[in-house]
Amino acid sequence: MFALRIIILITLIVPLNYKLCSCQCARAEYEIHKQCCPMCAPGNRVHWHCTDDTSTTCVPCPSLTFTDEPNGLTECFPCTVCDANRGLRVNKVCTRSSDTVCGPLERFYCIEKKKGCCTLAVQHSECSPGQYIKQAGTGSTDTICADCTGDTYSNGSFSSCLPHTICEALRLTEINPGTHSSDTKCGNPSTAVAIITPSVIVTLILIPVIIVFIFKHIRKKKQSKSSGKC
Repeated sequence: MFALRIIILITLIVPLNYKLCSCQCARAEYEIHKQCCPMCAPGNRVHWHCTDDTSTTCVPCPSLTFTDEPNGLTECFPCTVCDANRGLRVNKVCTRSSDTVCGPLERFYCIEKKKGCCTLAVQHSECSPGQYIKQAGTGSTDTICADCTGDTYSNGSFSSCLPHTICEALRLTEINPGTHSSDTKCGNPSTAVAIITPSVIVTLILIPVIIVFIFKHIRKKKQSKSSGKC
């Protein structure tokens, strides 16, 4: 009796398993109209589905379209366009079997990605005067800035802060002291000499003139006194 039950159970399960298996297509097949058809290779699409007598008919993807996996599609995917307004440029051109690979423009870095492809990039930050570029920006990271300290300066584009110029060491006169955003401003000593020299010359000319004038004045006074006495 027990053996009979096992035989009946097997008789019911085997057909059921066969039905379950028969409705699932193999890994390299796709189902269409309750029939399993061979997939097309990457770079191709289905032109005609298979029948009981024929296999799937595949054709290459048209220009500017692609399929990157085995498929049962009747249309290929359009190639991605790298939009410069989103900070993107073409790193790898689209082919029939692979999509366009976009990357950030020069001096931009990627902030959004999809399947390893950049979808949005923004411009690197610029360092302000008084800061230097501690770490230059890359295609995936922004610029890192740091402040100048001590007697150093940077206009924001230097890779390190530079020491202030010492005017005395160059035998020049300091006009404006240096700041963290600008260097010391030095002047030529000859400028000061050029201003002082004319004053000295004028003074040297005036002194004899004044002495002569005073001498003449005294002489006239003496002459007038002498004429009065006569």
